[in-house]
Amino acid sequence: MTVRVGIVGVGNIGQDHIRRLARTLRGARVVALSDADSARADAVAQRVPGARVHATGEDLIRQDDVDAILVATSAPNHETFVLGAIAEGKPVFCEKPLAPTTEACRRILDAEVAGGRRLVQVGFMRRYDAGYRAMKETLAAGTLGATLFVHCAHRNPAAPPGFTSDMLVTDAAIHEIDLVRWLLDQEIVAAQVLRPRRTRRAGADLHDPQVVILESAEGTLVDVEVLINSVYGYDIRCEVVGELGSVSLADGGDVVVRYGGQRSSRVAGDWRERFGRAYDAELQAWLDSVELAEAGGPSSWDGYAATAVAGAALASARTEQRTPVRLEDRPAFYAPTETKAPAARESR
Repeated sequence: MTVRVGIVGVGNIGQDHIRRLARTLRGARVVALSDADSARADAVAQRVPGARVHATGEDLIRQDDVDAILVATSAPNHETFVLGAIAEGKPVFCEKPLAPTTEACRRILDAEVAGGRRLVQVGFMRRYDAGYRAMKETLAAGTLGATLFVHCAHRNPAAPPGFTSDMLVTDAAIHEIDLVRWLLDQEIVAAQVLRPRRTRRAGADLHDPQVVILESAEGTLVDVEVLINSVYGYDIRCEVVGELGSVSLADGGDVVVRYGGQRSSRVAGDWRERFGRAYDAELQAWLDSVELAEAGGPSSWDGYAATAVAGAALASARTEQRTPVRLEDRPAFYAPTETKAPAARESR
């Protein structure tokens, strides 16, 4: 089966996904494009043989020859297009975050539950990274004992244009928020944001860096350092400290179980270099789930929970106080499922 994919939003990440679907993965054909910038959509379509441009994402979603939808627009527009796909009964891959507010996420949950079928996969691609998966396997083995701390760093060489202080949480730390929930198999119950000295590389209206402090349901304390003007490169770190030892992420997808000694390695140049294979695995898993009519991977509930934690963190940034995370009860419809890596397949 070849899944005929329509792409809503063809900016940087949308174009990266188009390249991946067209050149790297099996089982997909990009047949339709839409973007708020019609000129950009037309230009991208010139590089995608057979792809038609639609004036709106809503029109694209309704097309009979589009089997599945990939949403890569700006976050405030995610809800509209995800709900449109659910209404049409079409599987939809939505880039993170699922939506900017818990209210919007709740509407997506309600629509999906009412339809009786999981259709949404959220783009938390780090769950598909080999290094993080090895960390999760180490933790699941139980050899490190109860988890005490998680230390994370999210460093980007330079802030993208238009990046705001809130986006350090909603667009950057959101990855760590989901990742920690997945690694620990626990919800986050409280969040706090600390704002240390501002780097001179940030504009006057951008508070960079920030530290996000999270508390898990079982008492694990998590700190996430977010620095989006690090200059030297794209540097993602994670260490989980247990009662008996620790496991940490190394560059290139390895992990290190530490009892002593030292290690050094090179630093990736950007997010494509560091997580390119994870993006490949993520989208291949989505295509496979569409073919099998069995949705998997990060769900709408995961998107809702991550947005709820991010909202608590933003509230903390304003009040400078620890802020509880308020989650509704998880519907049985969203019982936890394993995020599976796709089976090995030959690339095109």
